[in-house]
Amino acid sequence: MHAPPKLTSLSHGAGCACKLSPAALHPLLAELPRSGDPALLVGADTADDAAVYRVGDDLAIVSTVDFFTPIVDDPYDFGRIAAANALSDVYAMGGRPITALNLVAFSLDQLGGDVLRQILRGGSDVAAAAGVAVVGGHSIDDPEPKYGMAVTGTVDPERLLRNSTAVAGHELWLSKPVGGGVATTAAKRGVAGDELIARTIEVMTTLNADASVAALEAGASATTDVTGFGLLGHLHELCEASGVSAVVDAAAVPAIEGVVDLLLSDAPPVAGGTRRNREWVEEWLDWGAEVPEHLRWLLCDAMTSGGLLVAAPPGAAPAGVRIGRVESGGAGRIAVG
Repeated sequence: MHAPPKLTSLSHGAGCACKLSPAALHPLLAELPRSGDPALLVGADTADDAAVYRVGDDLAIVSTVDFFTPIVDDPYDFGRIAAANALSDVYAMGGRPITALNLVAFSLDQLGGDVLRQILRGGSDVAAAAGVAVVGGHSIDDPEPKYGMAVTGTVDPERLLRNSTAVAGHELWLSKPVGGGVATTAAKRGVAGDELIARTIEVMTTLNADASVAALEAGASATTDVTGFGLLGHLHELCEASGVSAVVDAAAVPAIEGVVDLLLSDAPPVAGGTRRNREWVEEWLDWGAEVPEHLRWLLCDAMTSGGLLVAAPPGAAPAGVRIGRVESGGAGRIAVG
């Protein structure tokens, strides 16, 4: 009996790098009608991480969904990464995830039941670590495997974190290093070492639960998580929604160890999603002449299950590294130096 093919060989893009281009997606979404329900606290208007619906004075429901193609070849790790990524959207809103539904696109004939069993086990283990009950799901037959979760959480409306409320003068913090898209693209091309892959999986499977609590304790004015649109893409959305601009210190942005060396190589492994991110977001960027090309790619990296990007008052210290600040004026613009 032949061994099943590597998961990443079946995917046209790895993880969140398979997302549709924001340049194409945003105009389409802008044409859709918007709900006028006053109980809807967060909808699609600001490209936030999840929807939030008030059901009581001190209770709101957080709803989100996320799934993608394989980003690693190990089925169990694929499941873990996809689950952590889906749960992250609830944490980015300051909420607590409580239930999840599996979303599965898979070919049993091509890959066999054991591979799917391992994917689901990985998702289940991460959900259990987060205190989340996996209560069902939906599956379809598909030659290109995909996995993720629809997640429901709760949040106190008075402690809700948004991407649309950043305050000028607040500092920007990032709770995880970036570069996962570079590392996984290198792995797909066979040029990433085992240690780099292990470090990247560790980053992608780390829950943002603690970072969410730290953001709340720091009095954060706004948060978002860094995923498929890259650090600068998600920061642009936050700034545009908040009516502010930002300054980013490129050298301060943490990278997964080994990623910068890959970007400095003769053939840097830049994902297609990262290229689309940069093409889209550069309209709003003011690059400093001192920012080297490899860091420009890093800041646009199509990350999967990245950290929280937090705007917090000066002197507060949410989780991670300080990478810049929020400024007034020029809604959506970012100066990178």
